[in-house]
Order: sequence, then C-alpha cells, then structure tokens
Amino acid sequence: MPNRVEERRRGAVRQQPASKATRQGKQAQPQQTAAPQKGAERHRIKFADARRSWIRNHTDVAANAYHRLWASPLSTLMTLAVLAIALALPGALLAGLKNLHGLSEDWGAEPRISLYLHTNITETKAEQVSRELLLRDDLSAVELISAEQGLLEFRRTTGLDDVLKYLSDNPLPSVIVVLPRGKDATTLPLLREQLAELPEVEEAVLDMAWVQRLTAFVAVSERGVIVFGVLLALAVLMVVGNTIRLLIENRRDEIIVAKLVGATNAWVRRPFLYTGAWFGLLGGVIAWVLVQVSLMLLEPPVAQLAELYESQFEIQGLGWLGSLLLILVSTLLGLAGAWLAVGRHLREVEPR
Repeated sequence: MPNRVEERRRGAVRQQPASKATRQGKQAQPQQTAAPQKGAERHRIKFADARRSWIRNHTDVAANAYHRLWASPLSTLMTLAVLAIALALPGALLAGLKNLHGLSEDWGAEPRISLYLHTNITETKAEQVSRELLLRDDLSAVELISAEQGLLEFRRTTGLDDVLKYLSDNPLPSVIVVLPRGKDATTLPLLREQLAELPEVEEAVLDMAWVQRLTAFVAVSERGVIVFGVLLALAVLMVVGNTIRLLIENRRDEIIVAKLVGATNAWVRRPFLYTGAWFGLLGGVIAWVLVQVSLMLLEPPVAQLAELYESQFEIQGLGWLGSLLLILVSTLLGLAGAWLAVGRHLREVEPR
C-alpha cells in the first residue's frame, strides 16, 4: 500500500510540468502566427506633403542665401552699386522716352492743314465754309479761328499792343485748321491741294515737317534705348556671373564634401541661383530708387520750362508697369547670370 501511494504521487508530479508546458504552448501559439517583422518599406508620399517639403526647402535655401550675402557687406554693397547703375541707365532712358511720347501728344503731334481765307471773307461766310468742311469724310476735326481771335492771340503772344493800335483795320485773315483722318505722307499733299482749290481759301499750309522730324526722333530714341538696354543687360550678366564664380571658388571645399556624401548638382546649384536672384532683385530696387530721385530733381526745372512755353506738360515717372518691368527684368538677369556661371564652373568642382 505505501508503495502504491508513493508511485501515484510521483506520477502526479511528472504530469504537472507536462500540463503546464501544454498551457504555455497554447498561449504562445497565437504569437507564432503573427506576421514577421520586415526591414525598410516603401511608402507613398502624398502630393501635398511633397509640395510643402519643396516649398520649405526652397524658402530655407533662399533665406540662407540672403544671409550669406551680408556676411561680407562691403563686397555685396559694391556689387549692388554696380548693378544699380547699370540698371538705372536704361530705366532712366525708358522714363525719358515715356515723357517724350507725352510731350509729343501734348503738342498735338498730328499733321494739320491750315486754310488761310481771303481777307474779304466775312465771319458768317467763314463759319459756313467750316461747316461744309466738317461734312467731309476725309477730315476728322475742323476749327475756325476768326480774324478777331487771331488778333487777340497775336497781341497776347507778341506784346505789340503799341504798334497794333495804329492800324485802322485787322490785317489778319480768318483761319480754318483741319485735322485729316489719314496720316499717310503721300495722301496728305493731295488733300492740301484739294483744299487749296476752294474759292474762299487763299493759301493752304500743311504743317507736317516738324511732325515728321519729331516722329523720326522718337523712333531713333526707341531704337537707341533698345540697343543701350541690351548692352547694359549683358553687363549685368557678366557682373553677376563673375560674382557667382568667386562664390563657387570660395565654397569649393564645401561643394566637394557635399558631392562626396551624395548631393546632386541641382541641390548644389540651388543656393547660387538664389544668390543671383537676390543680387538682381536688390539691384533693381536700388536702380528704381535712383531713377525716381533723378526725376524728382528734374521736375522743378522742367515745370518752369513748360510754363515758359505755356504748356501743361508734367514730367512722369516709370509708373507701376515700368517699375514692375524694371525689377522683374533685373531679377531675371541676376538669375540668368547665376545659371550661366554655375553651369560653367560647377562642373569643374568635382571630388577626385
């Protein structure tokens, strides 16, 4: 009996680890069915996240390029001064050309035909002739200047009242000024001959020579502004390109290290492009200030000269469109100069 009891105890002890291990195996079974851990996985980046990352990167690079400019303020200011002067010259010429157009419009730069009537033509007859001329299809405007009006204007402009008071009658004829619709230089002389054949007209004068001279002068000025602007644009490209070349040489070791760790040409090129854009933008703003200050200094004498000629001409600045064009072109020139310099000199900086 005691032996049988002892054997039952030993068997129970042997069965306990087995049942416990069985329970542990059942509990560990769900862990064995879990998916195994993987290494690096490819994730799809959303377009909005990529755009925000791109904008943030370019913003940081642009800000860093701007701060690097003022790390050496003296050389930066000298470069900006050269760029501003080179950009201010075509800007001033553009403003002068704009004022020249305004001056020609103020003078009424259109061909006119003055019809001097016979001195025995009465005012009533002169008004009738002017109304008949107004019905013509080849004339856009007709203005009658009576003999009395002409005499008053002559007195006001010459100041010869003491001489004119000794005249018994008015020696000036009535004048009809007509404005042709066509501006062709070949048809205007034919129109003048037709108007000169009217019985009431004593003489017909085509006032076109000075208009042709003014138009030719404006055309030459426009061509000169274009040529001069192109030459100065090339000068800006050379100045910015040379400055970027020096910056590349100063940062040669940094560029080599960046390429050794896997930096692409686009990543290396980006700071220099923003540097050139900053040079162009700041140079354009300083050039705009120079042009506006120059026009402000010229405004008082020009107003005094216009008053002497009894003109309402006022000097004009670049305006919003001209100012925006100047700053935009200067920024693009700075960017283009940096692109040319980086494309040429960055290939020479390669790790050995």
